[in-house]
Amino acid sequence: MSGSAVSLSDVATYLPGEPIGADYYAQFAETDALRDNVMFRAPKFRHHVAPDESAIDMVERAAQGLIERHGADVIEAADVLITHTQAPDQAFYGSGGGIAHRLGMRPSWVLDLHNGGCAAFVLALNVARQLLTSGAGHTALIAIAQNAAGQVFDQPGVRRKAQASVPGDGAAVGLVTLSGQSPILDIECRTYGEYAGEMAFAPDPPRKWWQPGPGELCIGFSESKITKVLARGNRQVPEVALAVCDRIGLRSKDIDLLVTNQPNRVFLRNWREALELPAERHRDTFDECGNLFGAGIPINLDRAISAGQVKAGETVVMAGFAHAGDFAAAAALRWGGRGR
Repeated sequence: MSGSAVSLSDVATYLPGEPIGADYYAQFAETDALRDNVMFRAPKFRHHVAPDESAIDMVERAAQGLIERHGADVIEAADVLITHTQAPDQAFYGSGGGIAHRLGMRPSWVLDLHNGGCAAFVLALNVARQLLTSGAGHTALIAIAQNAAGQVFDQPGVRRKAQASVPGDGAAVGLVTLSGQSPILDIECRTYGEYAGEMAFAPDPPRKWWQPGPGELCIGFSESKITKVLARGNRQVPEVALAVCDRIGLRSKDIDLLVTNQPNRVFLRNWREALELPAERHRDTFDECGNLFGAGIPINLDRAISAGQVKAGETVVMAGFAHAGDFAAAAALRWGGRGR
């Protein structure tokens, strides 16, 4: 079993609501020392989760594409379910159990990942590959929900800040199978524990996130912290992508499609330049969807597949980093087509 190929056979996605234009946040904007920082230059559009829409709802809607193409029985029979929710709907546990119930699944494994952040999809691929090759089953489902934009960043006090105009919401579901259809060629995951916790809530006045108080929860940013995060992200994503390319014998300039997370336009440009790729071989939806956090990689991959940007036999490299740089990961696969 350990020698069997594992494939990312398909991916399906969901964007909530109608696109919200940049003028939405412009009407709330106040003087902010970080307003002109490259980290917070707003996309043209993004989507927001509805007030009564849960992460489970989003994943269920994303999964419809897989169900239409592969049948409900394939999803229901999945042996492994791996989830990541940017803003968990409940304080003490993730969405895995609720997603399994909603999709009619009875998986042997249900894992909720929190540390993967914007690179959670690649981390989940790595976990799924290890479980399937070890004999845990034949099929895994990866479910990612980014729901912080319409909940955390659209709070009345937070939406006035520069950071609020960049995030967008969306969800994605990936189907991983013990097959050679679209084989995963290699994965690199790196943890940088020295940076853990640097992306944190900073309400005013200060309090722990669970304590009552008047200050709304927002991310604590400063010019010096942003400079450090930019330097880490610019370095880490090319490093993990190049490590994967080196092991599979592929020059970075020969990557057929690069798919990354998309915090801002500066990272997107710097990453493709570092890997010597033209813009047309680096898929992004930043101006349509903003920063999609962990959902960015699978949503962009789905868009690329649907647009015919990647063809059977071509090599896709997915790469991203999380939070303030405490985790980075990359994966390469040989795309084989969507099948039925």
